[in-house]
Amino acid sequence: MATSERIQAARDFLEASDREFNDGDNRQASEKLWGAATQVVMAMAEERGWDHGGHYEMKGVVSRLATEYQDELIVNWFSIAEKFHANFYHNFMRDYQLATDRPVVHQFVERLLEYHDRC
Repeated sequence: MATSERIQAARDFLEASDREFNDGDNRQASEKLWGAATQVVMAMAEERGWDHGGHYEMKGVVSRLATEYQDELIVNWFSIAEKFHANFYHNFMRDYQLATDRPVVHQFVERLLEYHDRC
């Protein structure tokens, strides 16, 4: 998949997650939110030639991006995105968690998209 396709997929997944949350399908919406986060991370890793083949590697990419952009928040925000991936499988997040954590993942994706667009 081309980098530009991953960037568009991240945007599309964000929109789809919002629709699914609004429709009450929290599990599918959670996975789409996780998908948005991972697509933008993979796009940025591919542009730099960094390994991103698994979850562990993606965490490393986020750490390297945090160092590159001097932005430690993105490490924390990625951890919140990971909760949504787990929520798809276990459906453990309460309404208040969904309400407070969803915007954080949006911020994560949007921040990385801003960094991407600067390049």
